[in-house]
Amino acid sequence: MAVSEFESRIVSAVESIGPSVASVESIRVGRRRGSGPFATGGQGSALVIDPTGFLITNQHVVDGATSLRVHLADGRELPAEVLGGDSVTDVALVKVDAVDAAAARFGDSDALKVGQIVLAVGHALGLPGGPTVSAGVVSALGRPLHGTDFIFEGLVQTDAAINPGNSGGPLLDLSGSVIGINTAMVPFAQGVGFAIPIHAVQRIADELRRKGRVVRPWVGVMVAELGPELARSHRLVPGSGLLVAEVVARSPAHRAGVRPGDVLSKVGPFEVRRVRELIESLSKFPVGSDVEVGIQRRGQGLVVSVPLEETPEAPTVRG
Repeated sequence: MAVSEFESRIVSAVESIGPSVASVESIRVGRRRGSGPFATGGQGSALVIDPTGFLITNQHVVDGATSLRVHLADGRELPAEVLGGDSVTDVALVKVDAVDAAAARFGDSDALKVGQIVLAVGHALGLPGGPTVSAGVVSALGRPLHGTDFIFEGLVQTDAAINPGNSGGPLLDLSGSVIGINTAMVPFAQGVGFAIPIHAVQRIADELRRKGRVVRPWVGVMVAELGPELARSHRLVPGSGLLVAEVVARSPAHRAGVRPGDVLSKVGPFEVRRVRELIESLSKFPVGSDVEVGIQRRGQGLVVSVPLEETPEAPTVRG
């Protein structure tokens, strides 16, 4: 049977990404009371992003691993080192000793449209042979994943099947360009999977490569978006900013005079109406700098200077 033009595009996209998709095997050592240490194995996927052996995967794939091995598409099996990981975005950077690995081509995740056809690639269920491919559409953009910190970047939701073992593998457009990294599936739902947009992955991977960790600015407030119901209960204008619910004692915001009940409306030149906008605007300023923050207090507009600090190890501002 002849292959249609549409099918040919899918086949071509899969063939182009195949050499860049790797599998990851991890070993973790635990202890059971009364029986001593025991080892457990895990499996996931990874994507080559640099010919010199840099790969990206999910932080949960490598977290706690005492031993890590990467199987490249060309058949090489190599020990891997974790250079850094970020639990907030679930991105990790690993390195293998290779000088000619096949690096993937990145697309533009900011240009994604709901309804666009995408392909999820990865070593699902750790099955032998090449990576598994599933097709679907972009179901939604900017999704938070309830109960986690993933709202920091806003996930790509897709109905392309994402199974255990797919984690860390690429989400492609029909040109074969990577527009996301598969990160999670919802086990109790049908056709609901999530990927980290590649523009976020690239930025995080670059910082992990340079610093071994991700440094985020912190002001020390808990905020809520002013939807119609919350705004009405506080006699505020819906969408006018972010309601400050709590200010952490001795935090930068506390020292600057921000109070619970204030409405945060601006960070530097950037207007903020959603939690993601607040975090994205803060990320544009380096830790240690003073940022002018616009607030509304009892109908009066104020501007305070907030000195940005690095996010504590147990962050107060979730995102």
